[in-house]
Amino acid sequence: AAAMLRELRRRWGSYKYRFVPWIALNLRRQRRTLRYVPESSQDKIIANEDVFETLLKAFKALFINDFSRQADILALLPEVKCQYLELLSVEQKRPKVNSCTHQGQLLFSPEEVLFNTLGFTVSRDRSSLMSAGTGVFVTKGFVPKGTVVSMYPGTVYRKHEPIFFQSLGNPFIFRCIDGVLIDGNDKGLSRSVYRSCSRRDQLGPFQMSDESWLTATLRNPLAVGQYVNNCSHEKAANVCYQEFDVPRHFPVELKQYLPNIVYSHDIESHLRCVVLVALRDIKQGEELFSNYYTVVS
Repeated sequence: AAAMLRELRRRWGSYKYRFVPWIALNLRRQRRTLRYVPESSQDKIIANEDVFETLLKAFKALFINDFSRQADILALLPEVKCQYLELLSVEQKRPKVNSCTHQGQLLFSPEEVLFNTLGFTVSRDRSSLMSAGTGVFVTKGFVPKGTVVSMYPGTVYRKHEPIFFQSLGNPFIFRCIDGVLIDGNDKGLSRSVYRSCSRRDQLGPFQMSDESWLTATLRNPLAVGQYVNNCSHEKAANVCYQEFDVPRHFPVELKQYLPNIVYSHDIESHLRCVVLVALRDIKQGEELFSNYYTVVS
């Protein structure tokens, strides 16, 4: 017993310098500032089918807008290519295109595509809350109640997977109801982990996730949800988080716009995403505010 105790002390002596900083950096925070869900379950604000259809609509529009850069993917999907060519001809108000050799071109910025498709744009800017740093605003258009207005990007960790070092001083870790964690930090180790996992899962020309949310130039302008600030007494919540597992039949050519990637390569379960849904109509110029206690699964 004495030998075992000495060994435990020795191990603690080498480990405490990693553990104590974690305690200091994380447990001192007020729980309300963390993206955390204490409830076991809640009803969804909108149906999974509505989330799916919104993402499908937005991603298809982004794909068509970026059509000229999709040659490698479309070469492997001839039937899909012809379908998108038909959609492209409609978007450009041209006669129906019968040839699958037609080349599209970039017409709009991703933000303009979002506005033309969903009727609004969102972007990051300085928050209206004092000392809140960056926030997210509806910069153009109008968001009806029940609309998917943003996505929470990041690496997805299951309960047993290591996130210790990534969690140090990290305010962007989102905890789902079932304990799944999403690390939405776009800097430091978190950034490196996401990029590594994303490139690991790439299948030839098919990208399984979007890395652009780590940069200032977003290919998917919805991927700004990690910067939505918590509500306050002065600023009531106008959006809430809703979990969404990407179905297996999600089009492979559109996965390049998904701002999430799983940490473990051998996971067979669905990719977990979290979207932000409008709790009321939101007008142009309004900042988005969430309630970290209203995540639904």
